[in-house]
Amino acid sequence: MKTPFLFLVISLGFGCRSKKDTLYLQDINQNIITQLRFEAPTIQANDILKITVSALDPSAALPYNKVSQSVGNTTNLAILRLEGYEVSEQLSIQFPQIGTLFVNDKTPSQLALVIKQRLESEGHLIKPVVNVRLLNAKFTILGEVARPGTYNFTESKLTFLQAIGLAGDLTINGQRKNIKLIREIDHQRTVFYIDLTASDWMSSDSYYIHPNDVIIIDPNNPKVKSAGFIGNVGTAVTVVSVLLSTIILLTR
Repeated sequence: MKTPFLFLVISLGFGCRSKKDTLYLQDINQNIITQLRFEAPTIQANDILKITVSALDPSAALPYNKVSQSVGNTTNLAILRLEGYEVSEQLSIQFPQIGTLFVNDKTPSQLALVIKQRLESEGHLIKPVVNVRLLNAKFTILGEVARPGTYNFTESKLTFLQAIGLAGDLTINGQRKNIKLIREIDHQRTVFYIDLTASDWMSSDSYYIHPNDVIIIDPNNPKVKSAGFIGNVGTAVTVVSVLLSTIILLTR
């Protein structure tokens, strides 16, 4: 009888996924050496900066440091603002003794160098050490991942694959060949399209995550079709099973 065979073919048709649509980095070679290119993101409006100043005489550096208000590791925005310097829409901060500092087109390390030079040249401190760190770095990931949402990170370098890992990886229904990465810098929006089944994107500007990046994982074609037609594979198999059973009963 052809009916059971037909049922098997239909069931497999709903459930199969091709390896070429799901496996990551399929064209990557063993022992390949790639030169990584990392350009530190520049400081943007609404960033919150932690600026730490130290000197040979610790007491002399006290006026240039904010006293910590937090207990343990916290991501409370109000606390972060108290601990750090919030960048204005004009891309500036107010720093003790120095006054207004414009941070446009500067990375955190470049701003640290500017502050160090100002403290020395204006006679505030002798050989100070300045560290600038972004407190509220975050990215958002939406769509077909295990845990969509917004994630904070403190690493100076966070890769795209690490960001995917923080969200629990793509689901089996996630589109791997056309992932969108949306990035806004200096009021300009750039959209990158990433194919995780290939490796060429690993040499592009999308390899490292920048603060406020948004990643969108669309559902693949089988997921879209099942959602629009019946809803899910289990329901589809049930419906087909009932239809086939009815046909068998009617043809006996």
